[in-house]
Amino acid sequence: MIRNEREYREAVERVEHEKLRLTQHEKHLRSQRLTPSQVKKVMEPLRSFHLQLSEEIAAYERLQRGEFPELRNFDGLGQLLVSLRIACGLTQRQLAQRLGVDEALVSRDERNEYHNIGIGRATRILEVLGARLRTVVELPVPSAA
Repeated sequence: MIRNEREYREAVERVEHEKLRLTQHEKHLRSQRLTPSQVKKVMEPLRSFHLQLSEEIAAYERLQRGEFPELRNFDGLGQLLVSLRIACGLTQRQLAQRLGVDEALVSRDERNEYHNIGIGRATRILEVLGARLRTVVELPVPSAA
């Protein structure tokens, strides 16, 4: 997951560089008289990595526009908090200042996707970000016996 502008810029630059490199590498493989099947087999992992990075860039851009996926359970709370910070256009430093904590704490927490964060702390982060969290609880449908 891309967590800040620096990582975003680096990822965009890398994708552009990789695009050119992929094209050159494929031409080189073809010049070695590999079959189309062999070229595909060699290129597939490289294209997969390129696609994954492109998807991370697109996800970060959606967050910047304030679009994020629905939270299905509390396991996704940490990623939601990171996403909200990005959507609010705040840096980790700015969030830390608003929370009254050290930037290193926010950086470490985000790197760990707020694993084991307490409800009080999550609530404080949501407040500082000006976000409201709505929950919907769905009970399982009883099976007919």
